[in-house]
Amino acid sequence: MNDSSNERLAIVTGTSSGLGAAIALALLAQGWTVLGMSRRKADFSAPGYRHIQIDLADLPRLHGVADNELAPIAADPKWSRIGLVNNAGAIGSMRTLEQADPLQLAAVFAVNVVAPVFLAGLVVRTASKAMPLRIVNVSTGAATQPIPGIGDYGSSKAALRLASMTLAAELASSERPGGARPDIAILSYAPGVVDTAMQQSARAGDRPWNRLFVDAPAREVVEFLSSDCEKPFTERRFDER
Repeated sequence: MNDSSNERLAIVTGTSSGLGAAIALALLAQGWTVLGMSRRKADFSAPGYRHIQIDLADLPRLHGVADNELAPIAADPKWSRIGLVNNAGAIGSMRTLEQADPLQLAAVFAVNVVAPVFLAGLVVRTASKAMPLRIVNVSTGAATQPIPGIGDYGSSKAALRLASMTLAAELASSERPGGARPDIAILSYAPGVVDTAMQQSARAGDRPWNRLFVDAPAREVVEFLSSDCEKPFTERRFDER
C-alpha cells in the first residue's frame, strides 16, 4: 500500500508542550491528521488536530478511551499509513530507589511502560493488516545506564526499550498467529539533550530557547513515521552536533 491518498493518521502522546507539541506541529505541517493525548489541553487551531485530555496513569480510563475513541479511528479504512508516538513520560520521584513509594512507582510505570505498550498493541490489532505502521517509543540514555536518583524513571524506560524489541520480534516472526506482520517498524528514540528526567523537566515548557532542543528531534521522528523499508526494530539517539 502506498501513501498516494495522503490520508495519514498519527497518534501522539504528550502533545501539550515540549517534544510532543513539536512533533504534532511538524506532522500537521506535512498534512497528517494528528490525534493528541495529554493531561493538559493542547489546541493547535488546526483542522487536522484532535485532542483527548487524559492522564495516562489512569489506566481504566485509558482502556475506555481506547475502545470507544482510538480503535474506531484507527480502524477507518481511509488511512494509508498510521504512526504512533509514545512521547508522554512520567519523570518519577527524583529519589533513590531505597526511598521508592509503591503507588508513585506504579504510576511511573503506568505512564512510561503500560500505556505505551497497550497503545502499540491496540494500533497493531486494529489497523488493517496491509497498513504501514510506524511506532516511536521515546527513550533516554537512562534506559541503558544506571543514573542514581532517577532509578524509577530509568528502569521504566529500560522496560519500554525491551518491550519495543520484543514486540518487533513478535511481529516479524513467521510463527506468529497469522504469520509475520508486514511493514511495521518500531523506533526506540533517545532525543539527546532532552533525554534525561531532569532535562525533560527543565525544557518541558514552550519557552523560546527550548525550540532548539525539540525541533530537530521532532523532524527525525516525523521522518521515521514517513519512512519506508525500515527494520522491524531500530534504536537511535539524536546527535545534536
